[in-house]
Amino acid sequence: MATSEQPAAVPTPSGEGTVRLRLRYAARSDIGLVRQGNEDSGYAGGHMLVVADGMGGHAAGELASATAVATFAELDREPPGDEVLTALAGAIDQAHDELSRVIGDAPDFAGMGTTVTALSWEGDRVALAHVGDSRAYLLRDGQLQQLTKDHTFVQTLVDAGRITSDEAAVHEKRNLLIKALDGVHHVEPDLSMREVKAGDRFLLCSDGLSGVLKPTELQELLSSGDPTGTVTRLVERALEAGAPDNVTCVVADLVADPEPIVTESSSTAMPVVVGAAAELRNRDRLPGIDFPADSQPDPDRPTPSPALVSATADGSAELPKAKAPRKRKRRLGPLVVSLSVLAVILIGLVGFWGWAHNQYYVGNVNGKIGIYQGIKDGFGPNGFSKAIQTSATSVSQLPTYSQDEINKTIPAGNLEAARNIVATLEAQAAQCAAVPKTPGCPQTATTPTAGGV
Repeated sequence: MATSEQPAAVPTPSGEGTVRLRLRYAARSDIGLVRQGNEDSGYAGGHMLVVADGMGGHAAGELASATAVATFAELDREPPGDEVLTALAGAIDQAHDELSRVIGDAPDFAGMGTTVTALSWEGDRVALAHVGDSRAYLLRDGQLQQLTKDHTFVQTLVDAGRITSDEAAVHEKRNLLIKALDGVHHVEPDLSMREVKAGDRFLLCSDGLSGVLKPTELQELLSSGDPTGTVTRLVERALEAGAPDNVTCVVADLVADPEPIVTESSSTAMPVVVGAAAELRNRDRLPGIDFPADSQPDPDRPTPSPALVSATADGSAELPKAKAPRKRKRRLGPLVVSLSVLAVILIGLVGFWGWAHNQYYVGNVNGKIGIYQGIKDGFGPNGFSKAIQTSATSVSQLPTYSQDEINKTIPAGNLEAARNIVATLEAQAAQCAAVPKTPGCPQTATTPTAGGV
């Protein structure tokens, strides 16, 4: 997380000179409480804000989001000026080409994809480019406005008047994308331009935030504090709400300097990179694309727990000293010790099996979508688990990124949650059958059979 300022000159209404606007921003990304990795990426710089939510197995999701964010970050070096919308559309095409190259070099990455929502700021206007279901919001005069429209199946239902926005927010198929950047299908982004003024606050976020917090909550959290404190509160609130997905947000304020200036000042702001993009950059795993040299990685990367590491007076760290064990007055007999250990093991096994019996996940059952009871970890191909229900829909009918997720298995909190996941996957297969050119769908889509769970 970081906070920075970027000055720019904006004409005053009287035309008597210019007023300095400063862009103050902060960014933060969190893995959430369910996901095993962070496939979100974010970037905030003097002229560019970007959030991307990746998808796909074998680390493809994190690479896809990082590639998209890095591509747009290139525009932060030399803002495009009057050709900003053309430049944003070009960045979409460039990211597509880069993903296509990656897939060509590494076929295992086929099925990767990402959303991308990017905001380019220059003077008294901002330009937006948007693909997928990450979002951009504007808080002006205490009122929150959503600037982007989700490219999802449920949004098409809202547009058609079949469901309300409130119903869409809890719809079981709300995560079904109809447009994404995948390196296979060329997509036309939503492009827009709007005027801005001092006091405007922008929020860019992945659906890991907007999916768990209502607009009223977002408005309340955005209505006070500086960007650094605000992104912290947003992520913390998402975690309190369960955070079933990665959570990434960028908050930026346009602030007027009280002193008018005549010429535009040079930038000293430090861009910030968060999420998967920061991790891949640190591991030198962004082939072909890099961030501006002066950008800094995510400062919120996990650090050792304070319970395990303490700071010394000179700022170095040391492991806490263990307490000396108490001396026993007498030793227990070997038989008593053995029986005690055996009892503890038996109690532990009973507790483990009871816990495992209440765990569920969705996975591949002989080529079909299925629900497993238990946990995958353990001996044998399925660990301590068994398939209890199987859908009539084949895994091969799903978008390729969902196929990867199924093959890795998708955890579910309970049986009902597992059935909801299956229903969402069946809807994806139906969408692929109806519209085979949907991003990520198999090239030859077959009509899925009605669900069997």
